[in-house]
Amino acid sequence: MANVKLRNVRKSYGPVEVIKGVDIDVEDGEFVVFVGPSGCGKSTLLRMIAGLEDITSGTLEIDGQVVNDLEPSKRGIAMVFQSYAIFPHMTVRENVAFGLTINKASKAEKERKVAEAARILQMEHLLDRRPSELSGGQRQRVAIGRAIVRDPKVFLFDEPLSNLDAALRMDMRMEIGKLHQSLASSMIYVTHDQVEAMTLADKIVVLKDGQVMQIGAPMELYHEPANLFVAGFLGAPSMNFLRVTVDAIDDHGVTVSNSALDPVTVAHKGRKFTLGQTATLGVRPQYLAPAGDDGMLHGKVILTERLGSETVVNVMLKDGTQLVAALSEDAILDEGTEANFRFDPAQAHIFPEVD
Repeated sequence: MANVKLRNVRKSYGPVEVIKGVDIDVEDGEFVVFVGPSGCGKSTLLRMIAGLEDITSGTLEIDGQVVNDLEPSKRGIAMVFQSYAIFPHMTVRENVAFGLTINKASKAEKERKVAEAARILQMEHLLDRRPSELSGGQRQRVAIGRAIVRDPKVFLFDEPLSNLDAALRMDMRMEIGKLHQSLASSMIYVTHDQVEAMTLADKIVVLKDGQVMQIGAPMELYHEPANLFVAGFLGAPSMNFLRVTVDAIDDHGVTVSNSALDPVTVAHKGRKFTLGQTATLGVRPQYLAPAGDDGMLHGKVILTERLGSETVVNVMLKDGTQLVAALSEDAILDEGTEANFRFDPAQAHIFPEVD
């Protein structure tokens, strides 16, 4: 195991800066996920840790050693890529042992380490097969096995499940989670899939445009997003955002309203507001509930989607904003009907900025 520290790390391609002063700590044995939309810099950041991209400025430490100028092979890391990058002419056994073969490990050491990796990944029965005889999930296991035998200080995963179908992604997600538990190794994992981030991570790093938006435990980010971007990025369906006007401010919170929302007081959580300003109110679809005449939000049902475990209702509010409510599976709201909704103000968020 090892810790990883990034201090004011920057990356530029000519005049274009793509990583803009990033500070991140990965503790010993921690599973950290970099998440964000395409182009946010998460894979570039991972490649910088791996040594596949130069660091323009700042420092990168692995296990207490500054490794900015150290070759990838000397950093004590092993990387699993989105593409499996396994050799089609070799057996699984030969693929897993490839790095050991290059480093001239003894036959006994190779056999021991390959057997241990195969046991951990439950692929002993696959060792004599070739990649063409394997499924996508099995091929990804081979790539992970090749990383395990190197006994790295830090595992790096670059969107390893992107090429798999939905069912296989779920299976492999569980396998990677169990792998982390069994090895207790430091792992850094890049994905654009928030479900992978929420289910695998001890700590999530949310990135946007080469900058860190927020770092924290999955449920901390879900319940206490630092800004509009984090609030909208994590959670499915995405958080609803309503343009509101600040009607009153006191020690308890901010009272806001609009033409479709009755006045409601929401905790300001240290954010600054001024009377009369336009702000953004965020409410997660799961926290909305149908209500009668005492509802706080008023609109018309425009689409109902029954998904089995829940019913997702799209509502057009009176101010023209579209809202999504995730209700219980037996909820019945006919399209075209007027509908009112309630939510607990303690579960809502208010942001001074407006999209």
